[in-house]
Amino acid sequence: MTNILNLIRWNNLVLITLVQVLVKYALFESFNIQLTLNTAQFIMLILSTISIAAAGNVINDIYDIETDLVNKPQKVIIGKSISEKKALYLFIILNVMGVGLGFYVSNIIDRSGFAVIFIIISALLYIYASYLKQTLLIGNIVISILVGLSILIVPVFDLIPSITNSNRELYVDIFKITFNYAVFAFMINLLREIIKDIEDINGDYKAQMKTLPILIGRDRTTLFVFALSFVPLIAIVHYIISYLYNYLFATVYFLLLIVGPMLYFTIKMFSAEQKKDYQHLSKVLKLIMLFGVLSLLLYPLILK
Repeated sequence: MTNILNLIRWNNLVLITLVQVLVKYALFESFNIQLTLNTAQFIMLILSTISIAAAGNVINDIYDIETDLVNKPQKVIIGKSISEKKALYLFIILNVMGVGLGFYVSNIIDRSGFAVIFIIISALLYIYASYLKQTLLIGNIVISILVGLSILIVPVFDLIPSITNSNRELYVDIFKITFNYAVFAFMINLLREIIKDIEDINGDYKAQMKTLPILIGRDRTTLFVFALSFVPLIAIVHYIISYLYNYLFATVYFLLLIVGPMLYFTIKMFSAEQKKDYQHLSKVLKLIMLFGVLSLLLYPLILK
């Protein structure tokens, strides 16, 4: 059971669940608005999302067996603890369950067309694992978009179907807040994906992939990530100035737990050289992502 949990990246699935729960129950419900999904339907939406995400993690590991044996042989599960055949069955089961639940929720809210979203996400995760991750930045961008979409899927199903002419302006403003969080998740995950490519350069080179570190070198890629890290840093500072400066507690939270770690990341990125440096910076980004998610808990305090 432990091997299966590690294979589907249970910790990442917990983070997806957490952000979706906080978007609905911390952000949306702070505005005391009419929402579309009841608790049971929302749970099905979460299960659909994490099932498809888990399936994506499984198929990614199936295609990564060769590179993982070089990059992280001690963490390889498929072919050692779980056979490739069983992993493939698990991938199919999780996909069917995820798409099936998504189709069911879409029909419950009378938006059957929304079911296409789950099919597209499932297909993109397969294409990413089998091809896109080997290409220059395209795979990094696609997977980061899907991370952002795991946040946006909540307002798409819970907010948009409840929009009327009388509440449109408020609902659009709430959607914009959620969209900002999705963009933040996209930017942080994009940095992390490129850093993981730097970590995995040896195995990726053996597999003849065309990732950024392989094409331009590790040092140039490090400088690229260093420069790119200023984008989310500036965006977060702009968000604080534009929306939070009147709320002292929220401003302090963002400065200490998001801007501070981002500055630390940027400084350390400039001098990163060894694999352990990149592994550390990857963990810092994951921590920044967690603090970003937890900042949704501030909205009930801000809006009360």
